Amino acid sequence: MMINAQLYVKDLPGHLVESLEPISLVNGNIVGVVHDREQIVNQRICIDVTFEVRGNPELDQLKDIWKSKDVLIANMGSVYKTYTMEYMLVGDFTASFVETLIDKASKAISLESVDVNYSSRNAKSARTAMISAELMSESDLKKFDAFLMEACKESKIVYIRGL
Repeated sequence: MMINAQLYVKDLPGHLVESLEPISLVNGNIVGVVHDREQIVNQRICIDVTFEVRGNPELDQLKDIWKSKDVLIANMGSVYKTYTMEYMLVGDFTASFVETLIDKASKAISLESVDVNYSSRNAKSARTAMISAELMSESDLKKFDAFLMEACKESKIVYIRGL
């Protein structure tokens, strides 16, 4: 599992490395580290570290080690990757058509978030909708692509993927 933690360590030589070493002791892998010497609280600097561990037992062991080393855990949570795609729909449709389309898709596919922007109708009574979708997996992204493509084809709406 991928974890992001915000830690506070003493602002003394060697304490940054000493706070990161326990991750390898539980067979974890550090993905990224950012430390902020400008953000000092009670003579401690803030460290944001993203790392991978196998599971909860290793994570619990790591927390115990940090506690024994006087490393303060301010925030900790899992990190997950999302897949984002943008679409443009052009044609004679209403805003409620797009809302219904997104509702149907969300019942069949795990959508993390969807943002929709509409344009007003132009002289040819065409409307544009910009859709930005965030999905939890590549397979969900492919399903969403296929769903939108088919729905637009049936409704005679131009569908543009990947703007």
